[in-house]
Amino acid sequence: MKKTATAHWLGNLKEGKGTLSTQSEILDKTNYSFKSRFEEGEKGTNPEELLAAAHAGCFTMSVASILDKKSLTPDKLDTKATITLEGLSITAIHLSITGSVKDMDADAFALVVKEAEQNCIISKALKVAITSEAHFVI
Repeated sequence: MKKTATAHWLGNLKEGKGTLSTQSEILDKTNYSFKSRFEEGEKGTNPEELLAAAHAGCFTMSVASILDKKSLTPDKLDTKATITLEGLSITAIHLSITGSVKDMDADAFALVVKEAEQNCIISKALKVAITSEAHFVI
């Protein structure tokens, strides 16, 4: 299986603008620019935000998969991925998940979260420090 996305750019780095599109067309000529990447108030996305979204989604699905293998179904899972950008390098990603799962306690949930942190497809693809935290709701 292969998934694709495209980027289109016009102009120089700081004043130019581009669009991003995905194979599924969920992103269809979505705006991105230097300003949306490094300045506040500019409408549009940026590569780091998209990476955070991809990692949050992948990690959450990984948690759901591990729970499924344990014959457990979450009531809900909510994840926030925070990317740390220092200069021109992504130096870390922190995953914060809040979940509610019947017949599970907080310690067992934390173990599932750590397994997902290390084994989700996006985590394995990245070469930066990846951390996570679990927030269990009864």
